[in-house]
Amino acid sequence: MEMSKRQEYDFKKALEKIKEKKGRGTELISLYIPPDKQISDVTSYLREEMSESSNIKSKSTKKNVQSALKSILSKLKYFKEPPKNGVVFFVGHVSASGGQTDMISEAVEPPRAIETFRYRCDSEFYVEPLKKMMGEKKKYGLIVVDRSEATIGLLHGKKVETLKNIQSLIPSKHSKGGQSAQRFERLIEGAAHNYFKKLGDLANSLLLDQDIEGIIVGGPGMTKEDFIEGDYLHHELKNNIIDTFNTGYTDEYGLKELMQKAQETLSQLAVMEEKKLVNQLMEEIKKPNGGLAAYGEEEVERALQLGAVDTLLISEGLDKEHFIVECEECGYDNDHIVKSDKDIEMDCPECGEPLEVSERRDVVDELYERAEQMGSSVELISDESEEGRLLLDAFGGLAAILRFRIS
Repeated sequence: MEMSKRQEYDFKKALEKIKEKKGRGTELISLYIPPDKQISDVTSYLREEMSESSNIKSKSTKKNVQSALKSILSKLKYFKEPPKNGVVFFVGHVSASGGQTDMISEAVEPPRAIETFRYRCDSEFYVEPLKKMMGEKKKYGLIVVDRSEATIGLLHGKKVETLKNIQSLIPSKHSKGGQSAQRFERLIEGAAHNYFKKLGDLANSLLLDQDIEGIIVGGPGMTKEDFIEGDYLHHELKNNIIDTFNTGYTDEYGLKELMQKAQETLSQLAVMEEKKLVNQLMEEIKKPNGGLAAYGEEEVERALQLGAVDTLLISEGLDKEHFIVECEECGYDNDHIVKSDKDIEMDCPECGEPLEVSERRDVVDELYERAEQMGSSVELISDESEEGRLLLDAFGGLAAILRFRIS
C-alpha cells in the first residue's frame, strides 16, 4: 500500500533527523534486513561481527560497537521473521552536548521491500537506500511492440517488472503457394488485427487495476502507432498514454530500454504539475481583486479557519517547528513558529526566569491536519524549480488556492 503524501513527508523528515546524527568514530550501525532473509542468518552474521569487533584498537569505539550489536541482537529475539517490506535498524552512540554521547536505537519499516541485505558501521547512518525509495511511489505501464512480439510491464521507480510477453502469428510478407498478393495482404492484415486485439486485451486486464500514472509505448518503426491508433486499448488506458519512443527490442530488454529513454519525460511530469499549481496561484494573485489566492502564514491561517482553502501549497523548504514555551514560575506561555528553539528568547519576559519548551510540533504536520479537517488538498512543492523557489522566497513557502474569496 502506498504512503499518503503526509506519511511520505513524515518519513522523509524522520530520515533527515537520523542522517543528522554523527558518531565519534565508525560506531554507528545501519542494518538492512530484506523480507526474505532468515532471522537466524542475521543473528549469526551479527555474532560474527561481534567477534570481529574485539580487534578494534580504540577502547571506546569497541565498547560502543559491541553495545550497538547487543542492542540489535536483543531486538531480533522478538522477530520470527522480518516484516512484509523488511526492517532497517539504526543503532549507535551519537555525539551529544558536553562531550557526551547518547545511545539511539531506531527500527524503521520501509515503504517498499528491501532487496539487499546490508550491514554498515560508520561515523553516520546509511539512509541512502531509504531516500531512493521516496521517489519510487508512482507506477507506469510499459508496452513494447513490433510485428513479431510484444511485452507488457510495469515501471516502479527504477525497477522494471515484466508482466507478459506474447509472440505474433503474423506471416512474413513473402507470399507462399501461389497466393495472390491481394489475398495474402488480407491474411497479413487479419493476423495483425488479431495480434493487436490480443495484446490490447492483455494490456487491459494487466494494467487497468494497477493504479498507474500513465502508459509509455515503445518499439521500432510505425507498429506502435498502428497499435495505439486502433481501438485495441481500453479508453482509460489509451487516454493515459504519456509518450512513445523508438526502441530496438520488444522483449524484456526492450522494457528496460524504454525505461531508460522515458526517464527525462517522467522526471519532468512531477515538475510540470508543480509549475502548473504555482502558475495558477500567480494568475489569481494578479487579478485586480486578489483573486482566489492567499499567501503568507497569517493569511493562509485565516483562510484555513474559514474553510476557504481548496489547495494548500507548501514548500518542501519550509523547515519550521511550532514551539510552545511556558514559565513554571509565573505561568507565562507563548507560541513561536521558528526553525529552532535557538531562535527563541528563553528568558521569561514577565519574571525573568528560564522558559521551558512544553510542546513542539512540525509546522507542515500541523498544516496537513488543519487542511484535512477542512477537506482541503495539500501539495508539497519542491524548491528545485523556478516556480518552487518563488513559492519559498516570495511567499515564505506557504500559499493557498481558495474555494471562495476572503476579504
